[in-house]
Amino acid sequence: MGNAPTGRRVTAAAKGDVVVFLIGMRINRWRAVRHWLPALMAMPRMIKELSQDGDSGFLGHRGLGGGPRVFTVAQYWESSEKLIAYASDPSGEHRPAWAAFNRRLRSSNGSVGIWHETYVVPAGSYESIYVDMPPAGLGAAWGVEPVERRGERAAQRLEGKAA
Repeated sequence: MGNAPTGRRVTAAAKGDVVVFLIGMRINRWRAVRHWLPALMAMPRMIKELSQDGDSGFLGHRGLGGGPRVFTVAQYWESSEKLIAYASDPSGEHRPAWAAFNRRLRSSNGSVGIWHETYVVPAGSYESIYVDMPPAGLGAAWGVEPVERRGERAAQRLEGKAA
């Protein structure tokens, strides 16, 4: 989709449930590079692997701010089943990175923290709008369509669930 705006007012073309996976890490001790750098470097490898596998269920990602020692990524997935399948796949990048992190964790003394949250958002419980800008987040993951197809107002796009 590039960096150019795609139209004056568009909305995400997502259909059905949406899976949002937030994952992050926090550097607690800057000098403990051997504990946090491998965790930090693992994420780009996983994103690359997922982006190259059209069957993975991975739809896209976006880096989120958090400060100089906090790194967070929002990921969009076709289903929670595909997300779990990737996390469990012994031949993928995640399992070896997770095992290595857990080995380092024993001696890290809290040098690095990690977290994740998974949200399965039912159809009709999300909405989006992008005005004079390239799609971001959900719109970048699912593609976009003219806002008129989903409703001019957020309440309409939420299928009447908001007033």
